Amino acid sequence: MSSSRRRTAAPPARGTLERTEATLVDRYAHLVRLAYLTLPPELGRHRKVLVAQALVQRALPSLPRVPAGALLPRQRTDATPAEAEEDWLRARVLRSALAYDRRPRGWPARVPPPRALRPRLPVVWGLRLSPHAGGAEEIALSRALAAAPPAARAVLALRCVDDMPDERARELLLAVGEEDPDTALATADALRAHAGADAAALLRSAEFDACSVRTRPTDLLRRRRRVRLAGLVAAVTACGTVLAVSSTPTGPPDDSRARPVRAAQVTPAQLVHTASGSWADTARVDFTAWPARGGRTDDDALLGRALDTWAAPPPGTSVTRARTTDLLPPTRGAQLLYAGDVDGRAVVLLHDSDRVVRYSEPLGSPDRPALEVARTDEAGVTTAAALVVARHDGAVRYLAAPWIADAQTRDLLRPDTPGRPLHTTKDGITDLVDGPAATGACTGLPVLQLRSSVRIVEKHAFLVTDLGGLTPAHLTHTPSPHTGAPARQPREATGPAALTAWARTACALRGLRDHGVRAVNLWDFAEQDLPERGGRAVWSCTRVSTWAGSGDIQVHLRPPARSATAPARLVARDRSTAACSRFGQHIVARAAWTTAAGRRYLLAAGSRDIRELTVTGDARATEDGNTLAVRVPKDAAVSVRGRTEDGANLRAVGGPREP
Repeated sequence: MSSSRRRTAAPPARGTLERTEATLVDRYAHLVRLAYLTLPPELGRHRKVLVAQALVQRALPSLPRVPAGALLPRQRTDATPAEAEEDWLRARVLRSALAYDRRPRGWPARVPPPRALRPRLPVVWGLRLSPHAGGAEEIALSRALAAAPPAARAVLALRCVDDMPDERARELLLAVGEEDPDTALATADALRAHAGADAAALLRSAEFDACSVRTRPTDLLRRRRRVRLAGLVAAVTACGTVLAVSSTPTGPPDDSRARPVRAAQVTPAQLVHTASGSWADTARVDFTAWPARGGRTDDDALLGRALDTWAAPPPGTSVTRARTTDLLPPTRGAQLLYAGDVDGRAVVLLHDSDRVVRYSEPLGSPDRPALEVARTDEAGVTTAAALVVARHDGAVRYLAAPWIADAQTRDLLRPDTPGRPLHTTKDGITDLVDGPAATGACTGLPVLQLRSSVRIVEKHAFLVTDLGGLTPAHLTHTPSPHTGAPARQPREATGPAALTAWARTACALRGLRDHGVRAVNLWDFAEQDLPERGGRAVWSCTRVSTWAGSGDIQVHLRPPARSATAPARLVARDRSTAACSRFGQHIVARAAWTTAAGRRYLLAAGSRDIRELTVTGDARATEDGNTLAVRVPKDAAVSVRGRTEDGANLRAVGGPREP
């Protein structure tokens, strides 16, 4: 490679070596993630974790051994010393990762490179290491990465994890000896398009974090004869993360030699039991205020099995983890919420800081035990109001919070039908409640209408519905603004106007199952008179907020209809956005509309602070206010933007480009 394609620079001098070492420690996790993503997938997750750690730890050489012509990417003129040192370290790590499986010239194709050319790995006795498993999207991206060249994987990591511009990524590839950086950049483009808008979030997830790992034993029984398990220590260091150390039994369940080691050393006696009346005398009304209920709260054997399974699920255990929820073992602050027999299974519900765990095992049958973990951070009166304690063929049985004074069921598709009382036992267990049908015709949408005790809040009723998680999703409604009225916050969806609005959009909830949904708010942000006396339509934005903090939106148009449950028309959607929340209070949307006479219009609407709407493209129009309707030709390509009172411009959210 000619000198014009890469430049050389001196290695760190003795005076800057300490700064370079500090940079390595500070950026260690980023460098390890880069190495882990670049290394060959054939190594397997365990060996990739070790090799990535080794490459980064060897990136900083001792001074006498620093090569005189260490290659560096061209230094940016605006780079700070710390950025230059990070570029130097990144180049060394990337060069080693790209060359890890590269054979010397003339080396046989089917013979692996000699071990002498590979880094010496950290010593890990009898343990298998792997990053925490991700969800379906992370797994799909992992498979796509495995089929891509190493340089393309490296470029994707540099773009999405380190926010590196393409030009700098190209210079870095040239500096480390990559012959065709342009192909790597193009392949990375295809990978990013395959992953969608969440590519950066997916690559930053635990699936690709080689510094936050789980450990498993390799040959437990044989090692127990050689060394005590209590002396084992995971040899992964300097990540600044907690290792989830657990082991899996290989013998029969009643064999004490094969029993899992409780990683957090939490015993049933150490579980927190909240006093029964604490919820009525605390300013923190959430899961921490739940007392321990059920007929088996003193069954140490059952609680011990639940804790052991949480710490290290045995083979055959059905494990379900909500998205972005870690599977770290319980801590000493774990709290017992429920332990008892429900519908032929022993059930234990536990709470640990920001997670809820449900463990269940069959009573007198060969069915396997099950473990489900879900996030519950910052839960409150409504989002900590109930937990799923059992499921049967689409029906759900809940454990209600101690502050729930009354429970009813109702159907969102029948807004005029009052709720029906739902029987609840003294321990808070409800009768079975039908859940929304996942497929087929949407003929009903069951929800729970709960009312809090007057001991904590007066006349507070709210709606929740099962969307597949341990916690039901809280449903709210923000009514349409009125001229001169102050902006309104989301309200409980129990009034006539809210129930009528939800009846037109309720069936869209069926597509949100198993997405870790925390709350769904339906915001009627504008009303508009349709052209040619078509009646009055309502624009709404449905925001789906997850426990992970991200949120998706759907924009619907509700034109006049003969039926109170006629489905609203979906006109736009967007993912991972702050729109339609208190951090994104402005929105502009658009939709095509055809009148009864067959004439085509473009409709546009904005939220209350939109003062002007502008249409450009094959049709042009400007209208003061927050609604607009303009005639457009067939197959017209147009753009819509809105302007707020303070002069900010917003483009219309998502949706089709042609009206």
